Amino acid sequence: MLLEAILQLKSTEIAAIQSPFPRGSTSSEFSSKEASRNENTNPSHTLRVFQVITAAILAGLMWWHSDFLDIQDRLGLLFFISIFWGVFPSFNSVFAFPQERAIFMKERASGMYTLSSYFMARIVGDLPMELILPTIFLTLTYWMAGLKPTLDAFLLTLLLLLCYVLVSQGLGLFLGAAIMDAKQASTVVTITMLAFVLTGGFYVHKVPSCMAWIKYTSTTFYSYRLLINVQYGEGEKLSSLLGCDRSSSSSASCKFIEEDIGRQISPLVSVGVLLLMFVGYRLLAYLALRRIKLEYFCRS
Repeated sequence: MLLEAILQLKSTEIAAIQSPFPRGSTSSEFSSKEASRNENTNPSHTLRVFQVITAAILAGLMWWHSDFLDIQDRLGLLFFISIFWGVFPSFNSVFAFPQERAIFMKERASGMYTLSSYFMARIVGDLPMELILPTIFLTLTYWMAGLKPTLDAFLLTLLLLLCYVLVSQGLGLFLGAAIMDAKQASTVVTITMLAFVLTGGFYVHKVPSCMAWIKYTSTTFYSYRLLINVQYGEGEKLSSLLGCDRSSSSSASCKFIEEDIGRQISPLVSVGVLLLMFVGYRLLAYLALRRIKLEYFCRS
């Protein structure tokens, strides 16, 4: 399964993740600089860059110059992008706090920096790789796959993707801070992303009522809908080209227009929810760190 393959690639990096706060740090400013330096020089990042470029090239070749009218293929690519950039940043960031808890608590106990300084340094230090990698990925995949060939559409897609990556990173930070155990946190984030993918709107359209609530908490659902909107809008042009009458047509392509394109949630609502998640997940992560007792961090 695609999700399992991505998680397997990410699991090879766990041992290489290092703390951005060395024992010699004495201030929040130094901590921030060290976080950024280690984020950019960590050997595991070479592997991450290789993974992203390889995935981008493979996706570009698989969907090479796809036709605008090949709706199913195009939607498959958009959903793949949503899966990849939901799993990749969340699974990477979930280990940030659990693997730094011992040295963090020792330095916090000695008064080297405040929790807010550490939290901001951790987030800012991760930003370069979190923003550069999806930019490289989309630049390669977008033009190789022949998606909507306008600069406006590309830049809007890139902006949406970067926002989605930061939301997914926030989800990983929150789960890591709430659980503070690397193995347990990785299990929870795997289950969470699996639920988000299954309810994202590509595999199942008629989600059972008892499971429908998951769809509206899914980051994948909102990002997928926004990516579709950038490429096809409300589907009027596509429907006209295919000669679809939404009230009577039963062709496969017209059903895709009706179910995947024509029945989208409002783009403004999707953007608003993602922005709320962007702030909410980080706020929850900060609150989770505040409530963890010193004894929990320092136990052997």
